[in-house]
Amino acid sequence: MTAPAFNLIDQPWIPVAWGEGESGPSEVGLRDLFLRARGIRALLIPEAPAHSALLRLLYALTARITGLDEAGPGSWGDRREDILEQGLPEQSIELPDGHQAGIEGYFDRWKHRFDLFGRDRPWLQDPRLPHQCDSSRTAGVNKLVMSRAAGQNHSWFGHWSSERLLPPCRSQAALALLTWHYWGAPGASSTRTVGSTSHHYAKAAPLRAALSYHPECDNLFLTLLAGLTPPDSAVSRATDLCPWERDDLPDPLKPMPEPQGPCSRLTACSQHALYLVPADDGERVADAYITWAYDATRLRPEDDYLIWEFDKDGNTYPRSARSVRSLWRDIDALLLKQLDDASPLQPKVMDHAFDVSEYLRVRALGFEQDATKSSNYQYLDAVTPALLTRVEEDAVSTERPVRQLRELGELFGGRLEYATKRAWLGYTDDKRNDPGAWLDAVAARYWPAAEKEFWSRFRQLTRVDGAGDPGFDFEATCRAFARHALDAYEVVTDSVTRTPRGAKAVTRARAIILAARKDPLKAMEQMRKQKS
Repeated sequence: MTAPAFNLIDQPWIPVAWGEGESGPSEVGLRDLFLRARGIRALLIPEAPAHSALLRLLYALTARITGLDEAGPGSWGDRREDILEQGLPEQSIELPDGHQAGIEGYFDRWKHRFDLFGRDRPWLQDPRLPHQCDSSRTAGVNKLVMSRAAGQNHSWFGHWSSERLLPPCRSQAALALLTWHYWGAPGASSTRTVGSTSHHYAKAAPLRAALSYHPECDNLFLTLLAGLTPPDSAVSRATDLCPWERDDLPDPLKPMPEPQGPCSRLTACSQHALYLVPADDGERVADAYITWAYDATRLRPEDDYLIWEFDKDGNTYPRSARSVRSLWRDIDALLLKQLDDASPLQPKVMDHAFDVSEYLRVRALGFEQDATKSSNYQYLDAVTPALLTRVEEDAVSTERPVRQLRELGELFGGRLEYATKRAWLGYTDDKRNDPGAWLDAVAARYWPAAEKEFWSRFRQLTRVDGAGDPGFDFEATCRAFARHALDAYEVVTDSVTRTPRGAKAVTRARAIILAARKDPLKAMEQMRKQKS
């Protein structure tokens, strides 16, 4: 039987939102996406990990199409500036090394490798799996689509049954395929036998449990250019290959090939091998194989879209996705250069994004997951207001107002949590009695109010070149966050203040918040020491 064809270059599968005055189909293929990038306002993908994964793919394709996949010739920044003025090159362009750039040239060259159901080289899949895995123990479509119930995971957007499967359409399957390559779980998968090696253990995907940050502009053309980072001078497109550009399929018994530049880092670091089985009508996917890609130590490459923290030994690890943590709490790590050795490293993409547009937002896309198990918890998708321009250049101050603004919010959030625990313990006099209900209640009241306060004061910072005074009122900001913390504390603890025991416990613990309001600089220094 001939496999159905679904070429991702020309067939519609990417949901998009069109800009003002523009119109088009609700889904586009890759060719139309790049040809009409200026008219597309944004990608319209509700699943945050799929959105982040697709952006990485589009960054790599943008670099290839524009020739910005290498540092030279000339200045990389000047060449990107030329593209900003002229637009993406539509026709085929032959580069000095013989490679094809331009939208038409690149996609015509690699069209045969972008078929979702291709017989020999299906896109981002391993066609050897049906012969190397047990066909009676496949992963199934519910495991392929991570938002469905499978194993220990709950179902998020509908009710799914293993008895009555609903095959995903081709667009859903393509996005699910991407999600697995970047966010897939470690642990048990389909047993794969290669030579004398046979097991079912896969390693965690490169973005597992991480939070990814992406610059966002007023249209997709600017967004994709803002998401590029300059390659090192030694990077060559002849060796910095995407998976579909390789002549041969990877050897699963060897270590994952070391990324040779931005394109391979963006697209070729998956720890999972997948294969989609199309339904008879070719419109949907009926089954899927999901297994290990490499039988060697997991390699976690550098990533230009993550905030990197330092552990006590000085090693870096990416900031985890946590649904309880608002995006504004990461703002100084996004906008400010590393302030000291204990501060996190900002995403490298932020070094270059503001050269594309001053009116820049940052979108955080993540997946709260168990990093060492298959449990998935919640998608994270948040976006900042327009950040205008790099803060440390325009709001010059020796006091680092953005950092202090964020730290004050964090300070009173931490003091509120500690005071609530102390009040609960004083009232119940039982260390085994969990204060979780009170903690959830004060957090639900404080953090949304603190976020609103943060952005209100952030927008008031002076943005005049060379301004010595950023317009930041430390004392007023301290009082505002303290008021939010006290309001949340009093509402939640009020029910027990009608007894002498409860009133005493609540009053004593309130002093924890009041002490931070009285001497915030001392409290902030203590907070920094605790974190370090």
